[in-house]
Amino acid sequence: MDTQLPIWQRLGLTIVAILVFSYVAGLIWAQVTGFALPAYAAGVVGGLTALPVWELLKRFKAK
Repeated sequence: MDTQLPIWQRLGLTIVAILVFSYVAGLIWAQVTGFALPAYAAGVVGGLTALPVWELLKRFKAK
């Protein structure tokens, strides 16, 4: 029987992706502009990352 990944796995992987992409965006921003990425911009990056990651993980099947 093919089932989707459990919600806790999808949620955990989505949170990890949010944190990683927000951190990388902050590093890139700091290199380009010379000052820290504002918190609201990091939140936007994280939120926009969460949507496609969540949809992608819904397609994976549990073994």
